[in-house]
Amino acid sequence: MKKRKRNQPNWVLIISGFFIICGSFIFSIRQLSDQITPTTINVENPSKVTRQEFLDTIAPHAQELQQGYGILPSIILGQAILESNWGTSQLAAEYYNLFGVKAYGSQKAIRLDTKEFVNEQWITIKGNFRVYESWDESLDEHTQLLVNGVSWNPQKYEKVLTANSYKEAALALQEAGYATDPDYATKIESVIESYHLTKYDQ
Repeated sequence: MKKRKRNQPNWVLIISGFFIICGSFIFSIRQLSDQITPTTINVENPSKVTRQEFLDTIAPHAQELQQGYGILPSIILGQAILESNWGTSQLAAEYYNLFGVKAYGSQKAIRLDTKEFVNEQWITIKGNFRVYESWDESLDEHTQLLVNGVSWNPQKYEKVLTANSYKEAALALQEAGYATDPDYATKIESVIESYHLTKYDQ
């Protein structure tokens, strides 16, 4: 009597099928990851952030602040770029202060060198600057400064809020004394125009 041969598995087909399934899975994962666009980037080391990454990081929040308070994102971004050198200054990279905001009273602060234009010349002095936990927090407090002014003049930056264009807002910042630089408005306008920041205005 002849013995029946056991059916032997076709290893070639099994292995081929395995690779096909694995390939399909990897392709699907890649397709899915390509569709996910991160809204923020890791800013644990802001000094290494590129200019476009810097804008991609803070522009969405600047637009949210425009919806809430009416401040043009182009002005917020222009000031942030000018004051922080694209987020790479020590004050911005280590202490998340994008706008050179000074600290008063019991506010958390760091003492750093700063340049001021006094008596028709630039001098270097020590200044106490606010320390923040994130760039978003810096954006928020900068906006509150423009909205609420200062204790001795709540309307200090009112013209910045009511400006109809970035040029009006930049001039209002200079006239209100936001910075001692006599060319502050011109520099903000130049940054806005060079990098087409008005595209973020709504």
